[in-house]
Amino acid sequence: MNEPLQSLQIGDSRVTLLGTAHVSRASAEAVRDMIRSREFDVVCIELCQSRHNSLMHPEQLAEMDLFAVIRQGRANLVTAHLALGAYQQRMAEQLGVELGLEMKTAITEAATLGLPVVLVDREVGITLNRVYRSMPFWKRAYLVAGLFAGALARHKISEEEIEQMKAGDVLEIAFTQFSEQSRELSVPLIDERDRYMAARIRQTLKEHPGKRILAVVGAGHLKGMTNYLKDEALDAPVLIKELNAVRPKKSWPKFIPWIIVVLIGIGFYFGFRESPELGWKLVWQWVLINGSLSALGAAIAGAHPVTVGTAFVAAPITSLNPTIGAGMVTAAVELVVRKPTVRDFRELRKDTATFPGWRKNAVAKTLLVFVLSTLGSAIGTYVAGFRIFGQLI
Repeated sequence: MNEPLQSLQIGDSRVTLLGTAHVSRASAEAVRDMIRSREFDVVCIELCQSRHNSLMHPEQLAEMDLFAVIRQGRANLVTAHLALGAYQQRMAEQLGVELGLEMKTAITEAATLGLPVVLVDREVGITLNRVYRSMPFWKRAYLVAGLFAGALARHKISEEEIEQMKAGDVLEIAFTQFSEQSRELSVPLIDERDRYMAARIRQTLKEHPGKRILAVVGAGHLKGMTNYLKDEALDAPVLIKELNAVRPKKSWPKFIPWIIVVLIGIGFYFGFRESPELGWKLVWQWVLINGSLSALGAAIAGAHPVTVGTAFVAAPITSLNPTIGAGMVTAAVELVVRKPTVRDFRELRKDTATFPGWRKNAVAKTLLVFVLSTLGSAIGTYVAGFRIFGQLI
């Protein structure tokens, strides 16, 4: 077996970390062989409850309430989750390997032998939230663009390339360079999860004293987790509580939309004060720029013509009311005119691996309409705002 391994003694227990690639056939075979060796009493896997449910019970996607997702402000999070899954799905399809096969293998093989399975990863929603909140505003757009670019890129990757990356220090080197380039992203995405999973394994040791534990984790987590597991001062309950906390939003950014509304209102006031012709000219520029860019975003997403028209009408209005966004209106209309079918939910993971698939699948399309029409309206607000004040100066 060529899979990277780390084994360490912690008190009376033995912990073995098996490094895997999430779309590698060889990794799945290594997991199967190690569990069947009967050398382990407990199996820990790099999954949270949400990812476990998605992997083992994909039919549960059909129970997702899109209206609730949009109303509760979770549309961006769900869209990002789908984009991440699409990236792995595309790699798995290229290699002819089932997505998450090594994790499924760990779960089924452990069940066959009656071994307890412990989910040690942090909830993906919390991780994405902490990633997003740790970045300055201008980097968030870059992150979203990069996420979709990675999910939809057509670059072919061979199974040999994955195995070569796994066998040496390439993953560690890549993560180190990544960390230097974007610490805001790498800390919650990599280092925090290293600490979290190490803490969860420490908890498992207390729940199963003296047992032999096999932890199936991504190869890139191997070094960090090993270092944290060796730390005798690690307080698992405190650390888990700390890393599960979603950082509160800063209070001042919530005033920005209201400040923009006030400034636009002031612009209209001075425009009409100078002349009614100029005032109406500014109003129409606001409507045309804001509405057109939001409608363009909806059209790129493949929205129904009624939804595109709604974006044009709604965006100039919702941009002056920070309590509701253009995306909430357009997504709601898209759901009414193109209600998702059971097939859309069933094929969601597969369809989101390509951009045409996002536009074809009614569930993915609704989320994409929300994101792109909101983005178009946001860009339109700034473009129109600068244009308005440029004519008043």
